[in-house]
Amino acid sequence: MNHRIPGAPLPMVLRSPARRMVLQRAAALGAGIGLGASLPACGGMSTEAPSSADSARIRAAAGALPAAARDLMQKTGVPGLSLAVVHRGETVLAEGYGVCRAGGSEAVNADTVFQLASVSKPLGATVVARQVGEGRVRWDSPMRELLPWFKLGNDDTNARLTVADLYAHRSGLPDHAGDDIEEMGWPQREVLERLRFQPLQPLGTHYAYTNAGLTAAALGVAARAGTDWATLSEQTLYAPLGMTRTTSRYADFMRQTNRAVGHVRGSTGWEPGAPRNADPQSAAGGASSSARDMARWLALLLARGRWEGRTLVGAEALQAAMSPQAPGGAYGYGFNVGTLGEGGLRMNSHSGAFQLGAATCFMLVPALDVAVVALTNSWPIGVPETLCRHFLDLAQSGRATRDWWTAYNQAISGLVDPVGSLVGKAPPANPAPPKALSGYAGRYSSDYFGELQVDVMAGNALRLSLGPLPQVYPLRHWSGDDFVFHPANESAAPGSISLARFDVTGRSVWLEFYDTSGLGRFVRV
Repeated sequence: MNHRIPGAPLPMVLRSPARRMVLQRAAALGAGIGLGASLPACGGMSTEAPSSADSARIRAAAGALPAAARDLMQKTGVPGLSLAVVHRGETVLAEGYGVCRAGGSEAVNADTVFQLASVSKPLGATVVARQVGEGRVRWDSPMRELLPWFKLGNDDTNARLTVADLYAHRSGLPDHAGDDIEEMGWPQREVLERLRFQPLQPLGTHYAYTNAGLTAAALGVAARAGTDWATLSEQTLYAPLGMTRTTSRYADFMRQTNRAVGHVRGSTGWEPGAPRNADPQSAAGGASSSARDMARWLALLLARGRWEGRTLVGAEALQAAMSPQAPGGAYGYGFNVGTLGEGGLRMNSHSGAFQLGAATCFMLVPALDVAVVALTNSWPIGVPETLCRHFLDLAQSGRATRDWWTAYNQAISGLVDPVGSLVGKAPPANPAPPKALSGYAGRYSSDYFGELQVDVMAGNALRLSLGPLPQVYPLRHWSGDDFVFHPANESAAPGSISLARFDVTGRSVWLEFYDTSGLGRFVRV
């Protein structure tokens, strides 16, 4: 929910413990949304071709998917949706439904471009895999060699940190580290350099989904190739596959005709959200594409990196990305890794979302030589995951095994719940009075967040301003030295509330919303 100047790319933002649990529940159903699925580790891709009976069942499942999509759109009111199914190298379904913008007349079709959010990660991991296969880098290339200026807060970690560690989210950084300062408008390099102030777990021992860390790894790979990330992606993956409507630049996305607009739920239904510029975390959440283009990428994955009779991406490098690499075994390098149904077939997947209006998902089963992708222009409520998983039910067994809509919707609903310890609480009936407001006003500073300004405004009220693209919030007195404000950005759903607790004696202020990794205290300058 980012109601400020565009600039904070926070794919599937989830910075509170409660929201992390939401993603874990959703991921366990079979589509990793932001976090790796809690699913058993499994082996490599099957080399056996699906039987003719499998293929007949898969094609029947693809034929049934449009009706399921229309039914779900009618149930949810989601404005636009696009689907594609790939089997045996063929795009057997590519369609769109609904409209690009609520209230508009431009229809969604298979070529409508959607922001992918975190589905950018496996797409980008394929770019890296090509570089690995061609010998320019290794998955275990040290970051100190690829991007010497990038350092975390531990010398031992810096000495051993690799591309693989960052792509598998096992660097030791906290969950979503860096997203908060990017929301404030800090440029990409500043965000990555400030990660050194974040607390670290020992390298390789913990899984924590970190957009900024993965972005640093992608920048290092691009630097070794002598170019920028968006250009590397275009030249080494999108162009060779003929993905002419796919880009990793926000400006290119905005120039597209036939482009989906993101939507949030308002008082009268779905309404357009604020624009989302995901360039600073392009490799983690900044790609955009169409269902038809994504089908080409899925065909490449199912063919183990081969395209039009030649090897485009080395099979070994790609297999590494799609195999368990993170602690717990449910995440590879940019791919979720799990199993499908009672047969335990290997499945790769990923979902993505912007709370400003994008929800995407793909699922791929090598043993059936099938993959499905669903792209929507609404905030996350479980629609693309439901369609992908329902399709795989039909593809594997010819019948639905579960009410996937209820399961995913319930699991994901917490993504758009307000956050804060005071949510739903009435202000105290007899609050302790505040001190003179001038005693709270002034400049405060944090090594990680930067400068915070607190001013006394007309009407005897406080206001705080934070970040280079200032996030400005009026402060409302709660009790004593406690004030509150309502954060309005991609990390905070409507109705979120944050304490701002002043310590006049200690000359500091603590902001609850920004204390997810213990860095929420600002010291007065």
